[in-house]
Amino acid sequence: MPSMQSTLGDEGIAEELAESQRQISIAEFFEKNKHMLGFDSGARGLVTAVKEAVDNALDATEEARLDPPDIYVKIEEAGDYYRLVVEDNGPGITREQIPNVFGKLLYGSRFHKREQSRGQQGIGISAAVLYAQLTSGKPAKVTSRTENSSSAEYFELIIDTDENEPEIKTERDLSPGESDLNPTHGTRIELEMEANMRARQQLLRYIKHTAVVNPHARIRFKEPSMDDEQVFERAEGYEMPAETEEIRPHPHGVELGTVLKMLAETSSHSVSGFVQEEFTRVGRKTADNIVDNFRDRYFGREMAWSGPQAHDDADVEAAVEDAVANKGADATAAFAERVAAEVSEREPIAHSQLRDAVAEAAEAVADDHGATFGDTVQANAVDAAWDAVTDDRVSDLYQHVDAATTTQKDDETVRALAERLASQFDRDDGTDRFTRPELAEFVDRAADNTEEYADATVGETARENVVEAVWESTVTVPDDVPLVRELADDRDATSELLEAMRETNIISPPTDCLSPITAELVEAGLRKEFDADFYAASTREADVHGGDPFIVEAGIAYGGDLESEGKADVLRFANRVPLVYQRGACATTDVVKSIGWRNYNLDQPGGSGIPNGPVVIMVHVASTNVPFTSESKDAVANVPEIEDEIELAIREAARDLKSYLKKRRSLQQRKRKQNVIASILPKMATKLAEVTDQEEPEYGDALARIMNNVLVEREVEDGVVTLSVENHTDRNEEVDVTDIVSAEPRNLSDGATAVDMDEEWFVQWSPIVESGETVELQYETDEEASFDVNVDGVESEKLTITDES
Repeated sequence: MPSMQSTLGDEGIAEELAESQRQISIAEFFEKNKHMLGFDSGARGLVTAVKEAVDNALDATEEARLDPPDIYVKIEEAGDYYRLVVEDNGPGITREQIPNVFGKLLYGSRFHKREQSRGQQGIGISAAVLYAQLTSGKPAKVTSRTENSSSAEYFELIIDTDENEPEIKTERDLSPGESDLNPTHGTRIELEMEANMRARQQLLRYIKHTAVVNPHARIRFKEPSMDDEQVFERAEGYEMPAETEEIRPHPHGVELGTVLKMLAETSSHSVSGFVQEEFTRVGRKTADNIVDNFRDRYFGREMAWSGPQAHDDADVEAAVEDAVANKGADATAAFAERVAAEVSEREPIAHSQLRDAVAEAAEAVADDHGATFGDTVQANAVDAAWDAVTDDRVSDLYQHVDAATTTQKDDETVRALAERLASQFDRDDGTDRFTRPELAEFVDRAADNTEEYADATVGETARENVVEAVWESTVTVPDDVPLVRELADDRDATSELLEAMRETNIISPPTDCLSPITAELVEAGLRKEFDADFYAASTREADVHGGDPFIVEAGIAYGGDLESEGKADVLRFANRVPLVYQRGACATTDVVKSIGWRNYNLDQPGGSGIPNGPVVIMVHVASTNVPFTSESKDAVANVPEIEDEIELAIREAARDLKSYLKKRRSLQQRKRKQNVIASILPKMATKLAEVTDQEEPEYGDALARIMNNVLVEREVEDGVVTLSVENHTDRNEEVDVTDIVSAEPRNLSDGATAVDMDEEWFVQWSPIVESGETVELQYETDEEASFDVNVDGVESEKLTITDES
């Protein structure tokens, strides 16, 4: 059997394989993996193309802020293909940029920006161009006019997938009469692709849902089955989305490779300057905390000891005096006394602090006695004093161990652990300097030895508590941390800096990089597109995931014309973009299913899953970096911080729904009771007349008194119309009374207005009627006039109207 090498010729396998290897472009990759971007079928491909084009259009118009977005989407049959046309009234695109924007993947202006936007990677619209090119072989047609330009730029182009570069087929200027483009400014793209309309419902849902979360936009939509275009108008009282500001990265949201790159590119020299210049929310004080944490990780910290007490054998003063030679008795004694005093004053004291104390003592005594205590003398004094200070480490460690362990540890166990831990500090450098991981190793070894030789148990919790107690008694060393240029080539040291940033308490990133819809406009969007009885919305405060700020909003619509059978309609959005596919893989869906909707008076078979009934549940996640599950951006990943905020936002809106449904149920019960009483009262009046042999008593207003309703009665006498509003409830009521009269009203009572509409007069009052009080509303009119009264501001179940007209 011939060898593999022999079958590949004399050059060998490595050389043969090397000749067949070549770099591929990103366009060539996606040409063979278009499903990764959502173009995995004709039906879905069309939806994705519409989505990418509309997203681009909305982003462009909002960034320019020239006019509110006006988007036109048209799908029509074109022989064997479908033609997609999307036009906007944005700022237009310059001639130089059109080929790159539409004919080059990973080309865009938002990828490196940390601010909210629909698209970021620069893949979307160019991927749609690539899909159309692959399925129909036809170029994309792009027309664009910038503001104040007299002509439009027209291009026909495809993507050279081998080079990921635009290939221009046609390029020319168009006068205003030659193009259907907005005569002022905007962009129009036309794509022909192999597609089908099996996803018609998803298309309609996408457009409708886009209108919900973009209430400031006007969207016109036309597809082959429509006789006329469908128009989604802007919401009343709409506002353009707040402008976003780009922010620098947050220290809690960067990775090691990113920090290494930033270190290599920064102009800062010090770590403090680097973190202040390159990151958001880092001022001088925060930078100092980061540097201290970095210093602790890079150099370790030093243990501070209490030093010898009066009853101890060790004596700092005597030890220093014995260590100093040839400086004169008086100078030596003064120096030793001064060092001992400094140690006592600074107690507990670490090795670096002792060095400073000795240096200060040497300087002071030199001035007073004219003796010089050089580096060698000071080093000898430090060593001698440190030996005296650390002569009894056990006493200090006993205090730390005793405070950190439970009362179940007897004194013998505590002392045994302290003694064994003290032995761990007898190291060659003699400074008792260590990192936290090293300290944890000290404690583990001491605890293991204690368990083995002292017949005691030192569990994990006790060990962690001892580590924490000892670490809290250490001090940060004064050593200077490495400069930026040194860190840039030191992966391990940079890793320590990254951990130091992560453990430093830093304010969350600013939220002016985000543009939430706001609760008011979420509700306005739902009202605009869904005819319901109840609406509620909530916008949460900003939170942070991985250093990226995000805001979650939720809205609920209930009742009205919503479908009463089947599951609730769950609307998912990210950065104002509807998520059409992969509903089951989305964190939003998971959270909706996990909520106990029975607690909010909705039907939920089995107590879990999507609730049943006429309800729409909408969730919007706005972030500088939405964590999607895939490149197609169809589902939000299961990030705990985001899931928690989704749940809280939904529950805020759901609490309002619960109150509404509870009140509605109460009013329904009240209505049934009222109907029963209303059916009994006439029978009672008849029976009473029979028994007393008198006329039937008036009972028209009795119902209002029994039910504690608001009663509205009319009397007409000699052309004077009187509407009496009696409040039998237990609170003040503000009612809106409108009397529709067929003849012109005169002499209206105070607070009334009259409006003539099509030969009918609307007389309106808005009185506040206190509990137990009556307000009379009057006007004059012709005696032959007819009337019809309408009352708002009071639930119909709490209102009784007696109209004698």
